[in-house]
Order: sequence, then structure tokens, then C-alpha cells
Amino acid sequence: MNSRIERALSWYYGILRGRYPPKYKIARSLEVDVKLTSLSLQELWSLHEEFEKEFHKLSNDIMKDESIELRDSSNNSYLDLKIEILKRMLTNCEYCERKCGSNRLTDKGKFCKVDYKTYISSYFLHYGEEYPLVPSGTIFYSGCNLRCVYCQNYEISQSFPLKGKVVAPQQLAAIQDKLVKEGAKNINHVGGEPTPYTHAIVESFKYLKTNTPQIWNSNFYMSEKLTILLRDLIDLWLPDFKYWDDSHAIVLSAAPRYREAVIRNLLLIENEGSIILRHLVLPNHVKCCSIPIIEWLSKNMPKDWLVVNIMDQYYPTYRVLSESERWRDLNRKVRKDEYFEVVDYAAKEDLILI
Repeated sequence: MNSRIERALSWYYGILRGRYPPKYKIARSLEVDVKLTSLSLQELWSLHEEFEKEFHKLSNDIMKDESIELRDSSNNSYLDLKIEILKRMLTNCEYCERKCGSNRLTDKGKFCKVDYKTYISSYFLHYGEEYPLVPSGTIFYSGCNLRCVYCQNYEISQSFPLKGKVVAPQQLAAIQDKLVKEGAKNINHVGGEPTPYTHAIVESFKYLKTNTPQIWNSNFYMSEKLTILLRDLIDLWLPDFKYWDDSHAIVLSAAPRYREAVIRNLLLIENEGSIILRHLVLPNHVKCCSIPIIEWLSKNMPKDWLVVNIMDQYYPTYRVLSESERWRDLNRKVRKDEYFEVVDYAAKEDLILI
């Protein structure tokens, strides 16, 4: 075990070793003695801001005194407050950076094409994640808020966004508990993309019986509000940082304001749990995207608390294959010299690599 990696992921390892509770357990213990349904959305957000401070105080106390015992609130909790806000947001959806405004209780999201139900494509113990995570209890959600032309999971993310088993929050919690009983070290919410399903994922935390780290495995094209709601619940973040050049984000993933959104969200969670950031090196995108991303991370994120996975797994698929002439720049695997140029630069900047 690399000591720098273990130190950077100290919150995650603290949960695995029984020193700390997962964050959702802390949120479940904070009592909110208010009838939430009687409050306006603005009033709910004001209450959330107040209890966020209480949450951080209790979290810090737990890190100093591991003997503190938590009991679920017998009344509404900080977790219930988040659930209520997320349900209200469904009627004018702004879960992701697109803020499409769809009423997902009666219709689908304008871009993700997902309604209020939760569609699970599959779930299983995953042994192909970063080594601190395996075996990972991975839950693949259908649908996505990006349109990556090279998506390796395009069948569940784009072709059939409503394909999969429909589950209620209680069933989703039972799936998580089942994965833990089978040996999962964590619960890994992925896809597709988990963002459209945040309301159900967060509500499932009410019913969990296990003390297991929660992982948010995401493209990080979330809205600021959603990131704020999640940051007191997620124990380990697995964000992607795909592009530096926004014109490439628009052409390759239909994602306007991509860099702005990802940077903002990274800064919102930099002190909110463990982070393993993933960057997939793309052919012909080293100078325009990979190097500037590494440079930004080096200058703006806390190096001792950030782990970076520079990935070489890209291969041509989906639209890059079916429209090969249009996507000629991407129609090959990443060369070794491209990949190691990024790795060497990250090492020179003293980032923790995995």
C-alpha cells in the first residue's frame, strides 16, 4: 500500500476500518424538528445551510473522538431535509449543469431522457476499479446527461436510457446491503450516470443497514446545488475530468460550460471526503486537454488529499466507429508516448498517481 495514497484516502479507509461512520449515518443522526412539507423550497435551502454547519461540527468531533455513538433521529433528519429538497427539484429539474427545467414527475428530462423512476442496468462486485476499491459493489444506472461520441457504455447511457430494472429506494437499499454481504468494500454509484437518480440514491440511505462507504462515480457535470446536497453524503468521489478545451467538450460530449462546471464542483468537494480523480487520455488531445488539466489540478487542488488516475483505456467505439470519417482524430487507440507524456508531467508536478 502506497502511504501517500492511504493518507489521501484517510476518510475512506477510516470507514473501512470501523473508525468513522459513513457520512449518511451522520446525516441520519442530526434531528431537524420541523415539518418539512410545510416549508417553501427557499426555506428548505436556508435550513439546509444551517444544518450543514451542524453536520461539519459533528463530523469534526467524530474525527477527534471515535467513541462518539450515533443514533438515527426519531424525527426528521438532515438526510430527510436533503430528500425533500431533491424531490422538489424534480418538478423543475436542475440536477445537472443543463438545468433543463423539466417536470420529471410528469415527463422526462429534456436531455437525459430519464423520468423520476430509477432504472438499474446491472449491479455486481467489480474487480476492475482502482485497487483500494476492489471488490466494489457497483450499481450501473441507465441514462446520462452527456453525449460522448466514444462512450463505452453507450447502450445503457444513450441508446436505451430507460432500459433496466425499475427499483424503489427501499429496493435500492436492499441491493446495496446484498452487495456488502457478498463482499463489497463500498457501494459505487455509476452508469451511465448516477446524477439523474440522485433523489432515489439519497433516499435509499434512509434504509441502509450497513456501514459502507458511498462512492459517487460521475462525469461531474452536476449543478452546484446538487453538489452541495451530495457533499455531506459521499465518502469517496470518483470524478472524471475529460476536457480542458470547452469547444472539445461541446463537440465530443455536447457539454457546454463543461470545464467551468467540473472545476466548480471539484472545489466544492475538495475537503469533503476522499477523491480519486480520473482522466482518460484521448488521441490527439494531450496538449489541448490533458496537460492543462494536470496543471490546473497541481495548482488548485490539495496535493496531499487528491489521488489521480491517468487512464489509457480509450479505444474507438460507438459513433467514432460508425462515423469514422467524421471522428478521424479519435479513430485509434492512445499511443504510449501520448500516455506517458501525461503521466510524466503529473509525476513532475508531484501529484499522487494510482
